[in-house]
Amino acid sequence: MANIKLLIQGYARIAKNGFCASSATVLIRDSGKIVLVDPGSNTVRLQSVLKKEKIKPQDVDYVFLTHFHLDHILNIRFFPQATILDVDTIYKKDRGVVYGGFIPGTKIQAMPTPGHAHEHGALVVKTEKGRVAVAGDLFWWNDGEKQKTDWRSLVYKKDAYVKNWKQLVASRKKLLELADWIIPGHGKVFRVEK
Repeated sequence: MANIKLLIQGYARIAKNGFCASSATVLIRDSGKIVLVDPGSNTVRLQSVLKKEKIKPQDVDYVFLTHFHLDHILNIRFFPQATILDVDTIYKKDRGVVYGGFIPGTKIQAMPTPGHAHEHGALVVKTEKGRVAVAGDLFWWNDGEKQKTDWRSLVYKKDAYVKNWKQLVASRKKLLELADWIIPGHGKVFRVEK
């Protein structure tokens, strides 16, 4: 079974002349590999939590990006030796190779979840607590927003940055069927009500 840990809870809030946001950052250990999901944009927080976990940037085998919004990817620069993945392509330096299904050498399922962004993907990880989905911004809340986690509220929650509403709804339904727990891009981890 894989071990999964939320290192940083994602946040998003309106600020003067813009916003302040950084994604949930998740650490997964599976089959001898260390996978970091969405390193976010808060450099100080990321470096602090990695130090606390006794993980050096060179220890990370893979950095998985749920999508390419800057609040999720800005800190990839701290992992130059890591293999970078999105939902269907593995990048090592300037070379890309298409893959599908599972992160190579692991039992971590990578699945397309378009809607919030066209390239959006999520991970499903089997753990002792059940299936945990690292959902990126398939589900996200602004700070202070009530986090409703009943099925209807989750499926039809508005998304100010949605690229394709129909795809977003379908992706949400698909992930809710698979997962027991969801780690959203911004907000608290929640249990899926079956």
